[in-house]
Order: sequence, then structure tokens, then C-alpha cells
Amino acid sequence: MPIQFGIDHLLQQSPDWKNKSIGFLTNQAATTSNGIPSRKVLIDNGFNIVQLFSPEHGLDATGTDGAKMNDGIDTLTELKVISLYGEKFKPSKEDLSQIDIMLFDIPDAGTRFYTYLWSMTYWIEAAAENQIPVYILDRPNPLGGMMTQAEGPLLDEALSSFIGRFNIPIKHQCTLGELALYFNKTQHWNANLHVITCNRWKREQLFYEWNLPWVKPSPALQNIEACILYPGLCFFEATNISVGRGTKYSFEWLGAHWLNLPAIAMVGQNLLRLEMKIETLTLKLPTTLGEEETKGFRIKIIDPTSYSAVMNGLLLLKLLKDLHPLDFKWMPYPTQANPTGENHLSLLLGIPNAELIFDLPLQAWLQQITKWLKISQWPQEINEFLLY
Repeated sequence: MPIQFGIDHLLQQSPDWKNKSIGFLTNQAATTSNGIPSRKVLIDNGFNIVQLFSPEHGLDATGTDGAKMNDGIDTLTELKVISLYGEKFKPSKEDLSQIDIMLFDIPDAGTRFYTYLWSMTYWIEAAAENQIPVYILDRPNPLGGMMTQAEGPLLDEALSSFIGRFNIPIKHQCTLGELALYFNKTQHWNANLHVITCNRWKREQLFYEWNLPWVKPSPALQNIEACILYPGLCFFEATNISVGRGTKYSFEWLGAHWLNLPAIAMVGQNLLRLEMKIETLTLKLPTTLGEEETKGFRIKIIDPTSYSAVMNGLLLLKLLKDLHPLDFKWMPYPTQANPTGENHLSLLLGIPNAELIFDLPLQAWLQQITKWLKISQWPQEINEFLLY
């Protein structure tokens, strides 16, 4: 039988707060297990939602990556929408002045630098500051929940940002509900926090075993394969190599007109043959002047249940940099949260001066990367907050 989300679980209840004034942080990707948008099904079932809030990519979950999202009106419910990826990340006291209950339901991608997680933390923090009960409608992690598949590096909190606010691994293997409980305690918010759990999910289950169709949580993660590759390929945002945004292979493909594809195939398959396959593929990338054909390669994962996304992404980054010393460049990646776009690799990795490590010879680089990836304390630290 299909997985049931927190929203499905809530609809089976009749909580005493359903008639109170509810503020709801959500987006179009948040649906019941049979595909009905959460905000619509709650209103249809008598929940008194009076105000909507939206994260990065907007309420419709189609906004450009990193682009400012404005306030608006939801065409589905005709409710006002306050953007929490515009002028602010946390709702103001005024935003919450008529709210009795704060509700959250957004699907996650299982990766530290995916921003919905951090919108949730600001939501809980605001609930604590304004003494409003907050309910998290939980969802399974599409990357599974086995701690043996968690991957670092951990975050140096001197690099705290909206793509990594607190110290957790890049691949954390938790649900957002579990992380909500963890941060509420470790950050000493002490919010009146409740997690409404999923049903029928086991930690060893990746999305493939949910028996449900994929719903894009944001424009670039168009399928589960992209979601699995994302924790490693996102590092290429800090370079002049494309990850295929705007095509049907976003976060499954890497390309640039100067890539030496035969050399990549030869060296890459030797380094990565146990984890992935590399297939040459030319794509038409969108540009400001139309489309531009760009050569590159698509990555196919051999075994999704054991794939080391972060390590393989870093290996690919090292490989492509070393094979193209004259063409490869580090690049800024401007977003609403980081307008200059500077220091993007370090913010993603959570490591100061991360670019410098890629100048090391391969063996010295591997030794340093191996130290970075060690997260032996994480399973013990998160264990008491695990719900499944």
C-alpha cells in the first residue's frame, strides 16, 4: 500500500484546533498521498486556514532557483500569500498577530542545502517567540532514513546561511519532523511543537518503494534520480560547468563546451565505475539569447540504495577541475539569500576556503575529503529524535 503522509494522518483526526485561525507554510508540491494540494484538502475538510506563507520557489513551486518571491494571492484558495523568500525568511510578529495555530507541510529533498528545511526552522523559531503552537505535517525522506547512508561534511557554523543554518550533515537521512524536534531542543527554542507522523514508511525505503508518483518539490528536481544525485552535483553551481537547469536532465547531467569527454570517460569510469555510469549527451541549454547546444554527460546511478552522492559529486568536481586547468573556473552564484553569490562552494560544503582543497594532488585531496566526510557522531546525536 502507498505511504501516507502527515497530511493524510491529520485528515483522519479531528483536532480541537481545526476551527482556530491557522497560518499555513506550504507549497503546491505538498499534497495528500492521492495528489490533492494540502491547503485545499484542509479547507475542504473544515480547517480554518486564514493565511498562507510560501518558501523559496513560491507557493506554486515553480519559481527560479534563488530568485526573490513576492507576496501574492493564491488562485486556488483566494487566500493572501506571504513570501518567506523575499524581504524576510521568518514571519514577523505582525504576520502572526491573528494566528492561533502555525502549520507546516512542504516536501523535502533530504539535503542540508535544500532551503525548505531552513524555512521550517525559522517557522518554529517564530512560533516559539510568539507563543503559538506549531504543527509539522511530516513526510518521508525520499533518500531514505538509514544512518549508514548519511554523508558529511558537517557544517562549520561560522558559515551559517540559508543553505545551511545549523550543524548537520549534507545527507542527514532524517524527516523534517525529526529535524524539527532536534532543532527545537538543541537551539533551545522550546516551542509548543507537535509532529504529525507518516504511516507505513520504513527507514530503509527510498522513494522508489512509496508506490506513489513523483511530485517535483522544485523545478530542477524533476525525478527521484535527480534528487539522489543532487547532494553531490549541487557543488557545480559554484563553477562554470552547467548542471542542466532548464532541461529535462537537470541535476542528472554536467556540461560545458570545453569538456574533454573522452578523457572524462576514461578517467571517470576508472574512479567511479562502482557507483555510476557516464553517458555522453549534448543538450540545448536555455540562455538569454535563446538556446545553446552544449556537450556534456548524463550520470546513471547503478545502485540507488548504496550510492554515495556527496563523495561521488566531489570526485567528479576534482576530476573535471584537474582535466581542464585552463577552462575550469570557480564562479559566484547569486541568490536572494546571498546576493553577491560569493563563497558558494564553502557555504554548500560547510567548510571554510573549500576551493583551496581542490588544488591539492589527488591522494592528498582524498585524505582531506575523507576527514571531512566523517560524521560518526551524527547517528548517536540524532537518535533520540527519530520517529520511525
